[in-house]
Amino acid sequence: MDTYGNVFQYPFSTYEEHPFTMQGQWRSVYFKNDNPIVLELGCGKGEYAVELARNYPDKNFIGVDIKGARMWTGATQALHDGLKNVAFLRTNIEIIDRFFTADEVQEIWLTFSDPQMKNPRKRLTSTYFMERYRRFLTDGGTIHLKTDSNFLFTYTTYMTEKNGLPIDFRTEDLYHDERSALNVEPATLSVQTYYEQMWIARGLNIRYMRWHLPHSIPLAEPDMEIELDEYRSYHRTKRSSLDKAK
Repeated sequence: MDTYGNVFQYPFSTYEEHPFTMQGQWRSVYFKNDNPIVLELGCGKGEYAVELARNYPDKNFIGVDIKGARMWTGATQALHDGLKNVAFLRTNIEIIDRFFTADEVQEIWLTFSDPQMKNPRKRLTSTYFMERYRRFLTDGGTIHLKTDSNFLFTYTTYMTEKNGLPIDFRTEDLYHDERSALNVEPATLSVQTYYEQMWIARGLNIRYMRWHLPHSIPLAEPDMEIELDEYRSYHRTKRSSLDKAK
């Protein structure tokens, strides 16, 4: 992907030697417009970012993941289809705030993130990551969570409620909840990732939540025990013998 004009590869080791120089200049240097910027963190193959870009030409999308072999799929498709409003950033999400300046991003999508049941600090919906997001997300910016994990969904619910973060919409069954059509944009229902389609075929509910992240609210982690998922990811059983975790 070194030859791809829509891919920027800055894993932690590379960033230390060659700092990113486009921070704060994504619109002027790459997208060449003033449209809102939307991140998909943990984009995997990148097909979700590509389809969102196709559905919303008036927004700029950036798919972020550390696994380049997966990302290649979406990056290649975007080039093939001539989509100018989508780019891909290969890096560790733990340093995501080094690639954007204050108020540069308007929305964040978290699509089927690893629930990280053992380590709250690694959960992409934890307050540890909320603090990172606030460094570049506009005040009151929007965050979307789409997940098959009851553990992550429940944890995120506790996190938003404990901190009083405004929730627009929350459903434990996105595709069978009659309220969805009135509360989410059409692409949220029509665009599905490869793994999402497999989970749906397996009979798993897809959970969705959309909330806002104000800058002024002090954040604290919830202190609630949550039942662990019965599986770790598709075709894998859970590893822990525990039934609950915080």
